[in-house]
Amino acid sequence: MMNNDPPYHESKRRSFGPVPVREGDVYDVTIEGIGEKGDGIAKIQGFVIVVPKTQQGQRVKVKVTAVRGKVSFGEVVGEATSEAPAGEETNPQESDEAEDAEDRE
Repeated sequence: MMNNDPPYHESKRRSFGPVPVREGDVYDVTIEGIGEKGDGIAKIQGFVIVVPKTQQGQRVKVKVTAVRGKVSFGEVVGEATSEAPAGEETNPQESDEAEDAEDRE
């Protein structure tokens, strides 16, 4: 008897929808917590970004260095420039483009 089912680890894999961050993009985030290894944890639309050398409550500008499945990794590239409402982190690259457009008007 042949078993044509996919291996268990493949058959139980869930789809988490589109990833709201891209490698290389920069975001203003708030460090919401600290992980087991002491790294900061930020979220964008519920998607986790692990950010080393940060403290809970800190607002930073983070460059995403890697996206791996349901988690991403980032590095601090500066202080956050905007005050985003809770749960609505911003991508400063997008807001800079909007400001540039306003300046041209």
